[in-house]
Amino acid sequence: MSKKILIADDEQNIVISVEFLMKREGYAVSVAADGDEALAKIRADKPDLVLLDVMMPKKNGFEVCQEVRGDPALAEVRILMLTARGRDTEVAKGLALGADGYMTKPFSTRELVEKVRELLG
Repeated sequence: MSKKILIADDEQNIVISVEFLMKREGYAVSVAADGDEALAKIRADKPDLVLLDVMMPKKNGFEVCQEVRGDPALAEVRILMLTARGRDTEVAKGLALGADGYMTKPFSTRELVEKVRELLG
């Protein structure tokens, strides 16, 4: 069974390209366009990995990450922050909230695939 990835991002161009890339790698992919939808899909589907943008409507990625890490039922869900917010304080905040990795946009597709493979072991 293929690993499940949820892409939580409101930038349609990013979603289309990352969705294509992850499906090409053999992963089952779902998409959420805001923080509330992301949390609902994480709770319902328990994806293996969430590619989580920081700047989203309703709830930002930091809030989503914090809620996921606060729920013991979701302890197995890996989180890779994938965002344009790349200041040191933002990276530190994401990792402190429990993200398993942090990549800043723009990113190379090769680096993203390598990081996803690393996180999914």
